Amino acid sequence: MSDILIVDDERDIRELISDILQDEGYATRLAGNSDDAIAQINAEPPALMILDIWLKDSRMDGIDILKAVKRDNPDVPVVIISGHGNIEIAVAAIKQGAYDFIEKPFNIDQLLVVIRRAMETSRLRRENQTLKRRDASNTDMLGQSAAFRALTGQLDKVTKSNGRVMLTGPAGSGKEVAARYIHANSSRASAPFVTVNCAGVAPDNMEEVLFGRETPERGVEPGLLEQAHGGVIYFDEVADMPLGTQSKILRVLVDQQFTRVGGNDKVRVDLRVVSSTNRDLDAAIKADTFRQELFHRLNVVPIAVPSLEERREDIPLLAEYFIAEFNASQGLAKRELTEDAIALLQTMIWPGNVRQLKNLIERVLILGDGTGPIEARELPGEEEHGDEEGRVVLSGALATLPLREAREAFEREYLLTQINRFGGNISRTANFVGMERSALHRKLKSLGVVTSAKAGVRIAHVDDDGDLET
Repeated sequence: MSDILIVDDERDIRELISDILQDEGYATRLAGNSDDAIAQINAEPPALMILDIWLKDSRMDGIDILKAVKRDNPDVPVVIISGHGNIEIAVAAIKQGAYDFIEKPFNIDQLLVVIRRAMETSRLRRENQTLKRRDASNTDMLGQSAAFRALTGQLDKVTKSNGRVMLTGPAGSGKEVAARYIHANSSRASAPFVTVNCAGVAPDNMEEVLFGRETPERGVEPGLLEQAHGGVIYFDEVADMPLGTQSKILRVLVDQQFTRVGGNDKVRVDLRVVSSTNRDLDAAIKADTFRQELFHRLNVVPIAVPSLEERREDIPLLAEYFIAEFNASQGLAKRELTEDAIALLQTMIWPGNVRQLKNLIERVLILGDGTGPIEARELPGEEEHGDEEGRVVLSGALATLPLREAREAFEREYLLTQINRFGGNISRTANFVGMERSALHRKLKSLGVVTSAKAGVRIAHVDDDGDLET
């Protein structure tokens, strides 16, 4: 795709255009009829086509060729020229996907301006698609914890199918990363991965964004569904999709076709659908804000993405990955984490999950001094819980308790945090806190702390009537 194909039944015209373009530094090819034009396109798609709408002694006219090009090579911009120009012909050409329409005899400067704009638009579109696909294919899933292994095990089972997947989990937990993992490891990996930000699109614009539109002035403007043809469409936070749009998406899932806003023609698409939500869709269905039929269509394979607190063991690995990423992308210092810093990161509360961890690492690298190891004092958790003398600042609730109750409350929370930090592993917890395993068992039992399995992970919690499970 490096040259311009000129299709015109008048030899003088096509050679004149070719000479002008070659003077401007463009490579050209020439075709005098539809068969020659189609053969050249099939041999090697051009970077751009200049196409006469009327072709004598050809079995296809310009509009027919335009339709074929846009069907098989949609990235090739087509500039229509005609000596019999009128509004109806121009509108028909634009509606079929032509970049522009120029009437003969044309102004050379005007033609060159249109060609430059069309070539630039095409280049930017290809670069954008390449970046999107590269982003999808380079998505990394990082972790070693039991929760992470359970997640990737489920994702690996669905990558080779076309089944619709519903990813659930709190905000920032990595649902889009999981969706991209499915795409990158599927048979559709070389096709587009298109994200629909359901919460970020105004309800009044949602249908145009999804289905595209057709207008006399601008012709066909493909929507996200059309752009995702052959690949994956990802509905991010699908619970925020407007009710009216939900019913139309339901119809698309059933028929695999739709009509653009303002258009009449049916557009067929081949899509795999992956959705995500951090909300309770059962509650949304009861509240009549989400269609039950759509839920059943999307929720063929439900997969829960764990929060960061459910996979605390992965925090050091994720932090190191983000440090390396910011070093490569922003030139920030590639610093190591001290053991104290790792311990603090693993015991912090993470309402924003992996996204919050990434933001924290970026902030520390930007504000930090030098290239030495990151110490616990540089992390916000350390600033909030201690002072310059190393004293621990008590919370208001803890400070009001008698010593014995305060000690028990502290020990309970401390041990809960440490057990969950080590993924429910009692032996590793005992080693870190400096206790014999049997002594730790007795201490946990006295504090009413037990562990139980949740999504393949052992989670510590308080249960006054239970015994510690190992």
